[in-house]
Amino acid sequence: MTPAARVAAAIEILGDIETRRRPAADAMKDWGLARRFAGSGDRAAISSLVYDALRRKSSSAWLMGESSPRAEVLGALRQTRGLDADAVAALFTGEGHAPSLLTEAERTRLAAADLTGAPAHVAGDFPEWLAPQFAASFGADAAEEGRALAERAPVDLRANLLKTTRDKALAALAHLSPQPTPLSPVGLRIAVRPDGRGAALAAEPAYVKGLVEVQDEGSQLAALLAEARPGMQVLDLCAGAGGKTLAMAAAMDNHGQIYATDADGRRLAPIFERLARSGARNVQVRAPRGHADVLADLEGRCDLVMIDAPCTGSGAWRRNPDAKWRMRPGALEQRIKDQDEALESAMRFVKPGGRIVYVTCSVLRAENEDRAAAFLARHDDMLPLDAAAQARSAGVPALADHASRSGPGFRLSPRTTGTDGFYIATLTRV
Repeated sequence: MTPAARVAAAIEILGDIETRRRPAADAMKDWGLARRFAGSGDRAAISSLVYDALRRKSSSAWLMGESSPRAEVLGALRQTRGLDADAVAALFTGEGHAPSLLTEAERTRLAAADLTGAPAHVAGDFPEWLAPQFAASFGADAAEEGRALAERAPVDLRANLLKTTRDKALAALAHLSPQPTPLSPVGLRIAVRPDGRGAALAAEPAYVKGLVEVQDEGSQLAALLAEARPGMQVLDLCAGAGGKTLAMAAAMDNHGQIYATDADGRRLAPIFERLARSGARNVQVRAPRGHADVLADLEGRCDLVMIDAPCTGSGAWRRNPDAKWRMRPGALEQRIKDQDEALESAMRFVKPGGRIVYVTCSVLRAENEDRAAAFLARHDDMLPLDAAAQARSAGVPALADHASRSGPGFRLSPRTTGTDGFYIATLTRV
C-alpha cells in the first residue's frame, strides 16, 4: 500500500470506531481480515496512525474546525508527525486510493496549527466531562498533564532478577538500544520509532527465556514500594495478568508465598504462562470458584496485601488512547465504588503490623487520594506511611520528590516522572 492509501485506511477505520463506538483494536482487526492484501507492515503503519489520531482527537478537531475522522488524521499528521501543509497535501491527492484533495480551508488551518485560546480539555486532549476532575487533580497544570498523557509511550521492561541483572539484560537487548529507566533500578526503556511503532519483543530470546518482562516503569515502582521481602505472606488481591505478582516474586527471591487472585478469573489467564517463563516458584494462583471462599485460610495472616484497584485507566491513555473517548461519567462512579470495596476487602486479610498497598493507574484525585483519605477516616487502626521515608526504605529515594501534595502516597504521571500515570499509597495496620 502507498502512504496515501494507508492514510485513507486510517480515516476509514476511525469512522468505524466512531460509528460503532468500539475499541480501536477490534476495528483494526476487522479491517485487516477484510483486506488480506494489506501486509503486516501496512497494518502496523495504519494502526500507528489511527492511535496517533485518537491521541489528538480533541485538539485536531479544534485545529481543523470540525470533528470528523478526516480532521483527526489531518491534525495527527500535523501535530504528531510534524508534517507541514505541503507534505500533508502530497498524501491527499484524490488519486488512486488516496484521500480527496485538501480544501483551501484545510490548508490554511494546517498552516496555522494554533491552539491559542483552546480550553484545557481541548489543549490537553481529554473528555470535556472530565475537566472538573482534571482541575481538581492538577489545577493550572491540567492541560499540560493531559498533553503528556496524549504522547506516545515507550516500551518499558523489567529485568527479572530471578534470572539476570539489569546490566545483563541491557547487553542482551543492545541491538534495540535500550536505556536504563531513570527511577526504577530494574527497568529498561526502548524508545518507539518515529512512525510510532515499538520493538517486536515476542521473538526476542531475552523475552522468551523470561529474562525481561514488559512492565511500565510506574508499575515497577509500585511493586518496589510494596517492599515484599523473602519469607512474607503476600496477597495480590487484583492480580490480573500478574505484572506486580511477578515483580514481587523476584523481590522475594522465591522465598515466602504470594497468593494471586482476581474477582474476574478471566483476567488471570495470562499469569500461568508468565509464571512459567519467569521462574517464579512461590506463587499460588487462587482463581474464583463460584460461591466458594478461596481465600478463607488467609484471614488475618498477610504481611502485605497489594490492591491494583479497578480504575478508569486514565494513567494509561498513552497506550490506550481510544479508551478515554469511550469512557462515560457513570464509569468513574462505579470505579470509586469498586475501589472502596477492594480496600474494605483487604482489611480482612492484613494482620496487625501488616501493610495494604493501594495502587491505581489513574491520575484522578477522586480515585486516588480521596479514596485513601475516606478509607483512613473509616479505620482508626490504619495509618499512612511517610512517603519520603518509604522511598528511601524501598531503594528509590528520588521518588520522595513525587510524594502527593493532596494526601498520602505518591503520584506519578508522564509529565512529572515519564511513566504512565499511577497512584501508590501504603497504609499500615497498627
